[in-house]
Amino acid sequence: MDFLTFKERFFQLACFSTDQVYAWQPDFDRNNLIRWTKKGHLVRLRQGYYTFSEYKGKADYSLYFANRIYKPSYISLHTALAFYGIIPEAVVQITSITTLKTQSFSNDFGEYAYHNVREDLMFGYDLKPIEGNRNLQFAKPEKALLDLLYLYAFYDNEAEMEELRLDEDYLQDDLDTGLLMEYGRRFKSNALQRRLDLMRKTYRL
Repeated sequence: MDFLTFKERFFQLACFSTDQVYAWQPDFDRNNLIRWTKKGHLVRLRQGYYTFSEYKGKADYSLYFANRIYKPSYISLHTALAFYGIIPEAVVQITSITTLKTQSFSNDFGEYAYHNVREDLMFGYDLKPIEGNRNLQFAKPEKALLDLLYLYAFYDNEAEMEELRLDEDYLQDDLDTGLLMEYGRRFKSNALQRRLDLMRKTYRL
């Protein structure tokens, strides 16, 4: 198999799976992928998923691949909260919500962490456009906060809630508290509601 022919077929997909390769050519030799990865032409994202090395220099593709290599999923939790400026810390992992089992991956684009929720909690995200006419599935700020409070049970006292160091200007000026409460009710979780009430008290919302 000639690499240029392969690249012409798959480059515009950005991220492709071995299933897509075999659908194109059922007799494709998987050793080609191993060889092209060793040569630096391809980057292995996780088992069965690859991209081309040129995407290393493209903005937002580390986030885009988070959506693609473990589906269904959307970016949330610390990554989304840092993006909106709600938490001050720089985030190392790219954190996502999924209905699949909790999982993590590491590749040349970063560290990826996925946290499991029920299927009915896969809501509250937007499609954010990026280069190449593609979109990211990315949590709204209200949903990112709720996902965090739902999954991290230790935020159950004022000291821990203060340790989050949420940006009070953002909470007061930009957070949609009506939407926050509406989304919160959809979780049908008394424990989350208690943590949400504690957050609103701590940050005077």
